[in-house]
Amino acid sequence: MRRLIVVVAAAGAVCAVVAVLSASRERRLEAAESVPNVVTKDIQEGIEKHIGEQTRMGGGYFEIPFRGAQLQLRLVRVHLEYLANLGPRRHFACVDMANVDGDVYDVDFFLAGDPRAMTVTETTVHKINGQPIYVWRQRRDKTWHRVEVKDASPQLLGVITGTDEFEFTYRSTLPELTDTARMWVPVPSSDAFQTIEVKSIDAPGEQRMLRDSEYGNEVLMLALEPRDGGKAITMRFAVRRREKSVYAADTADLQRYLRPERLVPVGETFRRIAEEVVKGKDGDLARARALYDHVIDRMRYMKFGGGWGKGDAVYACDVRTGNCTDFHSYFIALCRAAGIPARFGIGASIPSERDDGGIDGYHCWAEFHTDGRWWPVDISEGDKCSSLSTYYFGRHPANRIELSRGRDLVVEPGPASGPINFLAYPVLEVGGTPVNTKVEFSFRRGKS
Repeated sequence: MRRLIVVVAAAGAVCAVVAVLSASRERRLEAAESVPNVVTKDIQEGIEKHIGEQTRMGGGYFEIPFRGAQLQLRLVRVHLEYLANLGPRRHFACVDMANVDGDVYDVDFFLAGDPRAMTVTETTVHKINGQPIYVWRQRRDKTWHRVEVKDASPQLLGVITGTDEFEFTYRSTLPELTDTARMWVPVPSSDAFQTIEVKSIDAPGEQRMLRDSEYGNEVLMLALEPRDGGKAITMRFAVRRREKSVYAADTADLQRYLRPERLVPVGETFRRIAEEVVKGKDGDLARARALYDHVIDRMRYMKFGGGWGKGDAVYACDVRTGNCTDFHSYFIALCRAAGIPARFGIGASIPSERDDGGIDGYHCWAEFHTDGRWWPVDISEGDKCSSLSTYYFGRHPANRIELSRGRDLVVEPGPASGPINFLAYPVLEVGGTPVNTKVEFSFRRGKS
């Protein structure tokens, strides 16, 4: 957990409780009231200014000493969902930075000061290619401290077993619209492992609920006008989710999970790799585990450069880096090449170490079928924490929500660009041309 929260008594509340203040307490109150209000945008500007200045001083690189070497980094992104005000003139920021050798480092910063006058007081490397060096744990007084990964519990590493309940908020903000537009947004549905209650859907334009023909995903389609530009789509869902383990399910057509998809082909390259990996393995379960381990060994979790995040199995095979979509697309392609049915799911992973706040984008996973049962896997998470690699071969934790499943989704009416690659973030077309839109996920744990 990187979002640090310190509970600080507000001066106004103290004043309301205590009728008479001493002169010294009055002076403290005046000093507290002089502290400027700080919002996340101020912290973002503060950390970006610091990195920019240090990069110029470093001849184009942000330099950090680490494990006996000097890292030469460039900014990839600031994690807006983790920016935090820790108290009067104390702040926290977390950023992704890429080293000259291609590795991506997650760096934590502590800052002090007022807006436009912040200084960095501490800089530490938190993760390397998604693999944490330490995690955060909250004390009873609501402050946070570091815990080395080797001493961290599964919950601190992102795993809630049993069941979890939370409210999930899906928010997307439309850009300026210069023409009529259409938008397709995933709407999660209940199944054997999650119960979804739609609390509210607030969206502009003409609304129409669709269902994709292959996997049964529910999709909200919006017909929009230029006047809808800048408006927000906000959906709130009450979710009860239970941990998913190996399960039996009626599957009339396993062949669909052996067929290629646009970005998950089943060709000679994947057949050759799969054949080498599973050689000497007896049974599909052992063969699937060998493919799972192969993906962990071959790939690095890295959201940097071009091409990642599309779930392109050929890209993942060639470049050997990517995010969760790339890890699982490569695994699915190998499974199918080996004759093992496999399928894709996508949604969001809900933080386990705090009870509300922002979520760092979508997350995806896979399942493979053998001996009449589906086996859930999460290879990118297993790669991040080797201590959990066995857990994620056969389980998905309770703290997640599935938004949709499958690839190449077909709805009617659908996008002019063709079948939807996968659906977590909205698909927006303005005048028939794909356009990006801002997306934010957040949650609040507990019964709604």
